[in-house]
Order: sequence, then structure tokens, then C-alpha cells
Amino acid sequence: MSTSPAVCLKNISFSYEKTPILEQVDFSIDEGEFVGIFGPNGGGKTTLLKLLMGFLTPDIGEVSLLGTSPKQARTHIGYVPQATKIDRQFPITVEEVVQMGCLSKTNFWGLLSQTHKQKALDALEKVKMIHKKDSPFGHLSGGEAQRVLIARALASEPKILFLDEPTASVDPVAEEEILSILSSLKGSLTILMVTHDLQTILQKVGKLLCVHRKVHILAPSEVCEHYGLGLYHSPLIQTLRK
Repeated sequence: MSTSPAVCLKNISFSYEKTPILEQVDFSIDEGEFVGIFGPNGGGKTTLLKLLMGFLTPDIGEVSLLGTSPKQARTHIGYVPQATKIDRQFPITVEEVVQMGCLSKTNFWGLLSQTHKQKALDALEKVKMIHKKDSPFGHLSGGEAQRVLIARALASEPKILFLDEPTASVDPVAEEEILSILSSLKGSLTILMVTHDLQTILQKVGKLLCVHRKVHILAPSEVCEHYGLGLYHSPLIQTLRK
């Protein structure tokens, strides 16, 4: 395994139409870490995720993934959006959704090899959804759909996995299933997950990034009960703005 960090940001600043969103962001994440990203609404979490994936370019500073730029590292990145942002009415099976994660591997005729079709099935096994492979994606519950989207990302065998609030709008049982799956992947790939629900991830992640204009790195033991409830009171906000 490489000694260079999987993710590294150096002196990053970014603004939307001269409105500062992120300022002087510096942090690195080692390969195999499971990291939670949290913070108040409007604090810059989504912007940070877009910078990491190469959808935005910083005003100043440098973003590197696996020792190269996000765009160059794109084939090694997996992304899991919220299931609620996916069109559930589109007529497609669970297996076909997961195979979409391998589209970059198609041959000259746009077909997947048996090897990559098997990788899609293996990914469904990892998220315990193989029994639903022939089911319409639109018929799944919120938690099941989210697990299928995780499988889609895993089918491409990424080295870094980004997740945008994967447990939003799912019940507690589904939430625990999703977090258990992600915990089982620790060490095999680097995971960064945006979340508002700190109470349930504190025992799962190795570190947390609190995003509020700047990024403050915290150990799970440093996150107080108020932060876990989403109450970003003045001492925290003042600390993060320094």
C-alpha cells in the first residue's frame, strides 16, 4: 500500500460569485480510513464533496486523490448519491442498476464482459441484495435502494468511495444495515461520508471533518452530545472560524 495519503487538500479556498464558501482548508486522509463529514447547513459540505470529485476547481490551493488530480483519479472513485435523488420510476432491474457502475468497462460494441457482470453480482452480495437482482429498482424500499446504489459504486472496484448522506430518509434498521456494510469495507478502500446523523456513526468512523467555512478534524471522542444532535452552538462555530 502506498505511503502517500489517499486524499490531500492544501490551502484550499473556494467562492461562489465572490461569496466565500471554504477558506484555508488543509487536511489529508490515509488509505483505508472511514471518515464522516458533518456541519451546519450551508457550511460547505456539498462544495467540499464536489471539489474532491473534481466537479469544481478551487480558487486557490491543490486537491489530490491517490497522488494525482481528482479528474485523473476519476476511474478510482465511487460515488453514492441519496436514493431520493434517483428517478425511481425508470424501468430497470436491480442488477441492471449495479451494472451501470461498470459502464466504463464496456467493449467496442458497448457490451459488458461476463467478468464485469460477475463483479456486479459480487457487489450485490456484499450489500446483501443478491436475492433482489431481478426486482424492479423502483419497487425497493428506501434502505434497499440505497444499498443497491452502494453496490453500483462498488462494482467499479473503486479505491475511494464518496457518499452523500446515504442514511437520509431511511428507517433505523436500514440505517444500521448500511453503516454495517460500510464498516465492513474499512481498510479495503477509503470512505468519506457526508452525514447529519452523528449519533449513529461515532462508533463507526475513525475521524470526523466538521465543515463550516473551514474544516476542523475531530476524533469521535471530541464530538460532544450537542454536536451529535446537530446543535452547532457558538463555541464550536467560533472555534471553526478561527
